[in-house]
Amino acid sequence: MAIAAVVFDLDDTLFVERDYAFSGFAAVADAFLKELGDPTETALRMRALFDTGHRPRVFNALLAECGWDESSKTEKLVERMIEVYRAHSPSITLCRDADAVLTRLRRQYKLGLITDGPPEQQWAKIDALNLRARFKKIIVTGDLAPGQSKPSPAAFELMADRLGAPHNECVYVADNPAKDFVGPNALSWMTIQINRPDAVYLDEQPAPDGEPDHRIHSLEDLLTKLT
Repeated sequence: MAIAAVVFDLDDTLFVERDYAFSGFAAVADAFLKELGDPTETALRMRALFDTGHRPRVFNALLAECGWDESSKTEKLVERMIEVYRAHSPSITLCRDADAVLTRLRRQYKLGLITDGPPEQQWAKIDALNLRARFKKIIVTGDLAPGQSKPSPAAFELMADRLGAPHNECVYVADNPAKDFVGPNALSWMTIQINRPDAVYLDEQPAPDGEPDHRIHSLEDLLTKLT
């Protein structure tokens, strides 16, 4: 199989997603010192909640611990906390293997990036990691029409078109088998799951038609799959 383009996911593929969460927690703790108390302790408590069943509602769980009851006032505070979290300038870095592999691959392949999530949030990550110059094309699915985020194949169709690469010569590298590989599998892309030890979706089961072609534990291993 000839490979023309290698396309990457962002979170937990090129950088560690929990680092972004922890960066956001620090920003929220600083912004709401009056409501939440000592920022260091507040950020540490949110980190602990991230690794529990409260992960989808960390802010709600934190406020409950602080004695805030369920009320419209509490919900408005949660909304403000989410706004700060999404708008903060993240303190994140590329994984070492990602930095090295992107440098090597761009000499031989067209490189793309497809990531889900709110555009403001995802573009802030992209800029914090200085990724705009490292990819030929970048698609944040939140910028597209509703219903075109993963597992839809829409972004993959668009990416192949923008890169000028046939579908059967494209590769997608991502971390979450519950949604990441359904779209590219349907288009006959090669799909590769990276399993980082601290990945948020490490234990997710593949969606129907979402089994990746290969699994790797470091992006350095990717090089052997492309030859």
